[in-house]
Amino acid sequence: MNISDLDNGAGPGAGTAKGAAGGIDENVTAELARLRDSIDNIDAAVVHMLAERFKCTQQVGHLKARHQLPPADPGREASQIARLRQLAENAKLDPAFAEKLLNFIIAEVIRHHETIAAGEE
Repeated sequence: MNISDLDNGAGPGAGTAKGAAGGIDENVTAELARLRDSIDNIDAAVVHMLAERFKCTQQVGHLKARHQLPPADPGREASQIARLRQLAENAKLDPAFAEKLLNFIIAEVIRHHETIAAGEE
């Protein structure tokens, strides 16, 4: 059974999570609420961790600009991607997804570093 089965009663096993009054069983509702609260907390932690990461990368950007270093560091980026892919595998997370996420973050960091180097920040 999928979560969508619980939410709308569709699919295999439809109706198994229904209570006597035809609504969703209160135990299922409580479990969904508990899981969704955990997801919300994790999402908040992810946002805060990204904010901290970007504070650090902004400092790196200023350091690079002061010393005329290039905004991008392909060697560092490649090693970070390899490291993150391994972490993802160990955590049972799709390494390709982890790589896409890091590539997105790296592109944003480089954009910030270019802005700093251009003296626009």
